[in-house]
Amino acid sequence: MSTAFKTAPPFSHRTVAASAADAIRRKIFDGELKDGEPLRQDLLAAEFGISRTPIREALVQLEAEGLIRIEPHKGAVVREASVADIEEIFELRHLLEPVLLERSAPSLAAADFDHIEAILDEYSAELRNHNVKRWGELNTLFHTALYAKAERPQIRAIVDKLLTASDRYTRLQLLHTDGLKRAEKEHAEIVTLCRKRKFAAAADVLRSHILVVKASLLDFVARRG
Repeated sequence: MSTAFKTAPPFSHRTVAASAADAIRRKIFDGELKDGEPLRQDLLAAEFGISRTPIREALVQLEAEGLIRIEPHKGAVVREASVADIEEIFELRHLLEPVLLERSAPSLAAADFDHIEAILDEYSAELRNHNVKRWGELNTLFHTALYAKAERPQIRAIVDKLLTASDRYTRLQLLHTDGLKRAEKEHAEIVTLCRKRKFAAAADVLRSHILVVKASLLDFVARRG
């Protein structure tokens, strides 16, 4: 197993378990930990220089996110990308995110839209630089910034979890399909429509965007399998 954890930032500002979960999650998203790869607690603890207790807590958190599975008498392994996971994650996003957008967008100020467009500018730059590690992060930042003023904390919590779970799939879709230009265009269109206060139209574009990503991913997984 890679020892890349040794170069990760020190676990000083968050709990050790949460920081360990973040580092393992990044390795899964970046493809350093492959589908089906075992996650041995003793090796992870040694790489982090921490005890096995927070590693166990981190793995439980990652299992709840759907990134790994913990098998009795075998331990934890990276969960394979599956058709069922993609369908469920993106079906829920398709239902919930337009609700948040239509509630949040009317309250977004000019400064909020400037911030969102700055995220899109960086997103476009990283796409052109093929900086895969930033694609999913910036995609998540874009969506969460759009929904920031929805005042629906429970739906936001669910969507935040869905965005985290879909990060690995977003990277797959952008890296291995022709979704790059379409993602840029649709993101920009959503912001433009919101600025023009055409909120229902923006929500329609968002729905279509999520469904297109879902279809592209399902096609990719089918061809890969």
